[in-house]
Amino acid sequence: MQLLWELYRTFFVIGALTFGGGYAMLPMLEREIVNKHKWGTQEELLNYFAIGQCTPGVIAVNTATFVGYKKKGILGGIAATLGVITPSLIIITAIAMVLENFMDIVWVQHAFAGIRVAVCALIASSVIKLIKSNIKQWWHIALAVAGFVVVALFSLSPVYVVIACAVLSFIFGKKVQKA
Repeated sequence: MQLLWELYRTFFVIGALTFGGGYAMLPMLEREIVNKHKWGTQEELLNYFAIGQCTPGVIAVNTATFVGYKKKGILGGIAATLGVITPSLIIITAIAMVLENFMDIVWVQHAFAGIRVAVCALIASSVIKLIKSNIKQWWHIALAVAGFVVVALFSLSPVYVVIACAVLSFIFGKKVQKA
């Protein structure tokens, strides 16, 4: 029961203190899950994150569910998931009740502009960490650039890009292993 509470509490804090979605959450997930609680390795967390990105739903919720399930089965998955979504439900409900009355105020608009800039910086930081920890071969760079180009410039669904990169990585990995 104590581990269930710890999963809920940890993911509640992560959900309450992270703004900008899943990518902005990655540094805090790494600190809490890998470094502090030792509930998984950095590689496992990145795998959960990658799978969470590819499956339906919110990346943060999917990742919390994976971590919770790993530690305590179905109840752990439920505890972690409830922990990460509870702050959002509370905050969104409170904001929805008052936001309409304040959106026309200039300083509120400026505050939101600043929040968007901070979120961009957090996402950029996560992307840099992902690049450093995952791109190790020349063909990793090629796949990353190609994936970015086809999504950004040609609006191809990320689902197809992920599948194509997985298949190509399998093929390239086998060829490099034989060499």
